[in-house]
Amino acid sequence: RMGVFTPSGFKVFAGLGMGSAGMHLSTEMFFESVPDEFVDARLDKWQYDENARIIPIIIPRNYLNLYNFGYAQSRNLPKITEGMTSMLSIDIQIQGNGRTERYKGNIAGFSNRLNTILVPQSFMTQANKMYASDAETKASRLIIEVNNPADSSIAAYFQEKKYETEDNKLDAGKTTYFLRLIVGIVLGVGVFISLLSFYLLMLSVYLLLQKNTDKLENLLLIGYSPAKIAFPYQVLTVGLNMAVLLSAVILVSVMRGFYTGMLSALFPQLETGTIIPALIVGVLLFLGVSLINSTLIKRKVWSVWTCKG
Repeated sequence: RMGVFTPSGFKVFAGLGMGSAGMHLSTEMFFESVPDEFVDARLDKWQYDENARIIPIIIPRNYLNLYNFGYAQSRNLPKITEGMTSMLSIDIQIQGNGRTERYKGNIAGFSNRLNTILVPQSFMTQANKMYASDAETKASRLIIEVNNPADSSIAAYFQEKKYETEDNKLDAGKTTYFLRLIVGIVLGVGVFISLLSFYLLMLSVYLLLQKNTDKLENLLLIGYSPAKIAFPYQVLTVGLNMAVLLSAVILVSVMRGFYTGMLSALFPQLETGTIIPALIVGVLLFLGVSLINSTLIKRKVWSVWTCKG
């Protein structure tokens, strides 16, 4: 899929202040917009309310780093964390087409991928109609999402058309593609090992039943029902499945504690979520496998009873 960067056809002036720190900055700036599906930040606040006249803004994360480790450090100004950006008051003045309007700005998030100052597409469309001198603002850049960034024909096409890619975004896309491929391979191997484990468990139970065939026949002859004879073996398989589930949950919880800390340090905006979906999947697998095991054991005992009969 492909989208376009829509530039602002008007002048933008912004004043940034944080009263509690006694600081105020002002500058001339610009806006761009892309379709919402290409925005790599949370979209719950990514809506422009015309009545409130508050413009949601997404800025590159490296802008915040440049301020904290460059500008602020050289002038002994307080550093700003991502959580503190909600305290910032942004006064925006837009000029164009003989009109001047004032708005409020709110930083809705930070982007690692889009190196521009983003506003919602709905606001940009409306603002260009009101303030831009040209009737139609031409797209300045394109944003493209491909299925396989590692495809050499993509780079060849860009070279042939003399298109320039921003920084190393194509290489980053290739890395992401290969990571997904590796995860898929690991997931496939994990599913295969799980199926093999299920088969080995059933084979062990079948061998145990086969070994005790004479005892089972004697129990059936003295009046025990097939269901009562199958019950201890069913309890055994259910207990093993429960032990596997508990071990897996404990292992996942411990490992999750290690890697979520590292991911949060590398990507502060990343939502770690909860372990509940894994627990639900584990319980469903436990119930399904236990039901299949119990059914097969019961059928095996019934086959012994039928043959004896």
